[in-house]
Amino acid sequence: MRSFTHLATVRNNTTTSVGLARFAVGWVDVGSSVRAEIIVMPVAGGDDSAHEVTLGGTFPVGEETWRFADLDMASADEWEVTVRRVDENEVLDPPTGRLWRPARLRAYGQLEEAQLQALEAALGARLPASYRDWLGRTNGAQPETEHHIPGVPFTLLPERPLFGVHPERPPIDLAHGQRVHRDPWLSPDWLVIANPSGGLLVVSASRRGDESVYFVHELDLVGPAGPAASAGRERSLAEVAGSMWELIGRLTPTDEADHPAARLVPPTAVSNSSHDEGGQK
Repeated sequence: MRSFTHLATVRNNTTTSVGLARFAVGWVDVGSSVRAEIIVMPVAGGDDSAHEVTLGGTFPVGEETWRFADLDMASADEWEVTVRRVDENEVLDPPTGRLWRPARLRAYGQLEEAQLQALEAALGARLPASYRDWLGRTNGAQPETEHHIPGVPFTLLPERPLFGVHPERPPIDLAHGQRVHRDPWLSPDWLVIANPSGGLLVVSASRRGDESVYFVHELDLVGPAGPAASAGRERSLAEVAGSMWELIGRLTPTDEADHPAARLVPPTAVSNSSHDEGGQK
């Protein structure tokens, strides 16, 4: 029996069939080398087999040989492995996928249960469970360098960290952050947990069971105050992670390749753009 395709992709937590077998991937690792555990499940009987394969390496599938060809990672927990059958005329294209780099965050410390309860009393709100757990373990965190989530227009900076309980340092204090960053724009139904470049990161302070982290774009942080304006802004909140721990898993250091390329504009083009076709301003 022969596979019906020479190329297949396998997403995390899914299986992919190539006819004679189904593929799954147990884990991926981007440490000193790029590796993955590729699981082969024959469809015509036989035992499943797991193969720890380095990127570019091969593994058996029945009487065929397949190769771990590429890895593309959207986050630490969201990725896609590409495998291809090794044929006589195989073309070894170089890998083009993104390799995830874990966040480099420095925790400020820990918070005791009494401190968390005092914080909730001061805020007048119960913290979402995943955020409360993360905050208790870290008391906020400072990125070592610029961090972002690919495709989301914000950047966490060392001077704009994830807030904690720091009354002696108001710019990174959670309670102070509500007065400065939330109250002018949003209702008390939300808690601002960071003030990154590009907007705000917030969690719900009112919806029981809502563990998600949301992004408020800086373009929405304009206009009048008041309940009606706040309600309008809150309708435009964008979910960026299903929990605080998922947010940490999606954050990655920003590098130059993540920024749009600079475009050089000749001085004449700048000059001409400020005039109409007749040459008049």
